Amino acid sequence: MAEKPRHPKKPSWVIDKERARRASAAETVWLFGLHAVRDALANPAREKQRLVVTQNALARLGDLHGMEAEVTDPRVFDKAVPLAPDSVHQGAALEVKPLKWGSLSEVALREAPGETRPLLVALDRVTDPHNVGAILRSAEVFGARAVIAPARHSAPETGALAKTASGALERQPYLRVPNLAEALAQLKNMGFVLVGLDGTGDAELPQVLDGLSGRAVCLVMGAEGPGMRELTQKSCDHLARIPFAADFGSLNVSNAAAVALYAAGRA
Repeated sequence: MAEKPRHPKKPSWVIDKERARRASAAETVWLFGLHAVRDALANPAREKQRLVVTQNALARLGDLHGMEAEVTDPRVFDKAVPLAPDSVHQGAALEVKPLKWGSLSEVALREAPGETRPLLVALDRVTDPHNVGAILRSAEVFGARAVIAPARHSAPETGALAKTASGALERQPYLRVPNLAEALAQLKNMGFVLVGLDGTGDAELPQVLDGLSGRAVCLVMGAEGPGMRELTQKSCDHLARIPFAADFGSLNVSNAAAVALYAAGRA
């Protein structure tokens, strides 16, 4: 029997280069969609690597802020960029490094533009990027300083999240911390009152907020279904519920966050 030919062993420098390329790819994110790409291009804090566009998208993007575009045919765009098949990219994709927002104390103590009171949002096990993107958008609109989530069991920074956030990801801090319970304890030491949103809460949210006039507040929310973990719930100073017009009323987590942020900003 003829012996199968052996593939020559790759030189170590080639192996190292391939490993470095894979590691680099793992540390980047592909943003897509005209709005998300346009806002990322305009963000000087965003480290940008590749811009892939169709000719039509290039004309609609406007100022590229010094970025050189790779123009490709719409028929082969999906092969040029590693996006999920259902991504609504509008012919524009930008490879970037995740944003670095700094430490918990830096984002929590930094005043937000137009804020009426120091306000944060903490998310526990909210893994749907569309929900987190919508929450980031609401957090920006209602003047929250940051959205905080655990590094594990939360939605990472992705193109789908950025597209749902409609540009808010570039401006609204999204800080993923190693341990949420420890982060909540740190926020208490900084003077934040932790208000957990839960359908079983004894008091209604407006009632709780009325008693916290002028105080710094962190709204703590869990995933739909399982809600907050027990330790997260125990960390809260108050458990509040959003009042509904009927017993069957309910909101998903992104809608509940928008309502709670609006109420907290006006209380």
